[in-house]
Amino acid sequence: MLPGKRRVLIIVENLPCPFDRRVWQEARTLTAHGYLVSIICPKGRGYDLSYECLEGIHVHRHPMPFEADSALGYGLEYATALFWEFVLSVRIALGRGFDVIQACNPPDTIFLLGRFYRLFGKRFIFDHHDINPELYEAKFNRRDRWYRLLVWLERMTFRTARVSIATNESYRQIAIERGGMDPARVFVVRSGPDLTRVQHLPPDPSLRKGRRYLVGYIGVMGKQEGIDLLLEAVVHLRRNLGRDDVQFVLIGSGTEVEALREMSRQLGVDDCVDFTGRVSDTELWRILGSCDVCVNPDRVTAMNDKSTMNKIIEYMALGKPIVQFEMTEGRHSAGEASLYALPNDPQDFAVQLRNLLDDPARREAMGRFGRERVESSLAWHHQVPALLAPYDAAFD
Repeated sequence: MLPGKRRVLIIVENLPCPFDRRVWQEARTLTAHGYLVSIICPKGRGYDLSYECLEGIHVHRHPMPFEADSALGYGLEYATALFWEFVLSVRIALGRGFDVIQACNPPDTIFLLGRFYRLFGKRFIFDHHDINPELYEAKFNRRDRWYRLLVWLERMTFRTARVSIATNESYRQIAIERGGMDPARVFVVRSGPDLTRVQHLPPDPSLRKGRRYLVGYIGVMGKQEGIDLLLEAVVHLRRNLGRDDVQFVLIGSGTEVEALREMSRQLGVDDCVDFTGRVSDTELWRILGSCDVCVNPDRVTAMNDKSTMNKIIEYMALGKPIVQFEMTEGRHSAGEASLYALPNDPQDFAVQLRNLLDDPARREAMGRFGRERVESSLAWHHQVPALLAPYDAAFD
């Protein structure tokens, strides 16, 4: 290691790296600017090695025996992850070492490691990916003792952090108002695609399965993602609006995949809805590049209203027009690249989708607006100075 080289340990619990695009782009950016970066993350399909060095980044992966879908399950999952994060962090500390821990939530338990290593002069940065109290409320539709525990954990995380990184202005306000952070110590670093890695591939007509249009979705298949609302919109589009010329392809994995497959069969739309599961980057760009419209059916909740969805920016990077429900950060990101349906109304979602499919000139204009917006302000290279600033502040 070069003398004076800044050493960073990034801890992420919910996705493996480099599959987690935001974390991987942060790690690559820090490495390119002279940092020595180590990552602790879970194993996942296609990411089974316990250790590998990729692009100069040291990636340590730990087992994750199950994916939780209940309050108790989440507690067990987070406790298991925290155990392995501690074990691996000690191993790294005794080896190449680190000066700063960057904790990427969920969950908001990694601050415990931050407090421990603060005894040894290590600094703690909180990279705020999800607002977990609102995420719990969206999943379980209640504010009980678990919700209050999550609020407390979030507050303790902010109190431990030397600086905090927010993905948008809504999250920045939460850090300041609910977390009690000094505004000068909260930095907005938006999630944006690396345009050098976005592949524009020729459309694949076979994905349409003989239908005229193809509509795509990429994302997690969980309870709060609103895929059930999308399936209801498909039913309305076919049965009430008379449109049997649209094929849907849904990319992603999660705890609700099998339930959603069964729902599509029960609704009688499984012939026009394909679930691909998780796919490679090349396959992702091939499928989305073949779509006429891309959708974001995320259910309108307090959490989704304040969150920036990576899928929206990726759709825009490909020049795809979008249909989504009306939400604060969704509109802030997409602007004129999207049509906005009434909150959680699958029938209006179907109407907006039909209107967009029937207007090719509008689709082209919306796609062009989205691509230009990504190139001018949302692409990752615009976020590089914003990412380096909190690190300068943390080392100050």
